Amino acid sequence: MDSPSPAVLPVSNSKTGGADESQPPVATPAFRSFINHITGTVRSGLSERRAWSELVDRTAFSKPESISDATTRIRKNYAYFRINYFTVVAAVIGVSLLTNPFSLITLLGLLAAWLFLYLFRPTEPPLVILGRTFSERETLGLLIVLSIIVVFLTSVGSILISALLVGMGIVCTHGAFRAPEDLFLDEQDPSGSTGFLSLLGGAASTAAASAAPMIAPTRA
Repeated sequence: MDSPSPAVLPVSNSKTGGADESQPPVATPAFRSFINHITGTVRSGLSERRAWSELVDRTAFSKPESISDATTRIRKNYAYFRINYFTVVAAVIGVSLLTNPFSLITLLGLLAAWLFLYLFRPTEPPLVILGRTFSERETLGLLIVLSIIVVFLTSVGSILISALLVGMGIVCTHGAFRAPEDLFLDEQDPSGSTGFLSLLGGAASTAAASAAPMIAPTRA
């Protein structure tokens, strides 16, 4: 007598997709996209700088006849050498930070905190510090307070302001004593007269827009 065949149990092929779907998307692509946009925009801006030989041409320097003449020279030279001027100011700030390693490390740490604890960090799992869980709003408030402390209650703020004033002083002095008569200002592109900071602002906006589809699903 044949023995009855064992019952075949249905086998489910469904995998724990819920666990996989609950995994927060990796924020590294968003961060990489942000860095690539910033790098590309900075390179594009630097490619528009004038020759440094024009900037330091000693034959073009002369004393301004009046304050009005000096102001006009600064305005014209800024329109022509704006990328070079921003490079000089950035170099002064960079040298000031390099000569103050503590301020440089503190500023880099603050920037890293904003990037990895708020901008590119998913909401799950929540931030836990010393056993306490922080919500997204609490994290933002904590970073704002930390920024205020770093900028206004440490040497970072004074170093940045001092370096910025020194850089602006160098730019204004050069612009006032450099005669702009030999500069072809009529060939300037009017759309580029907003300066180098607008390029960085545009890069940040573009990067934020490209990173939004990857970050938005992770925010409640």
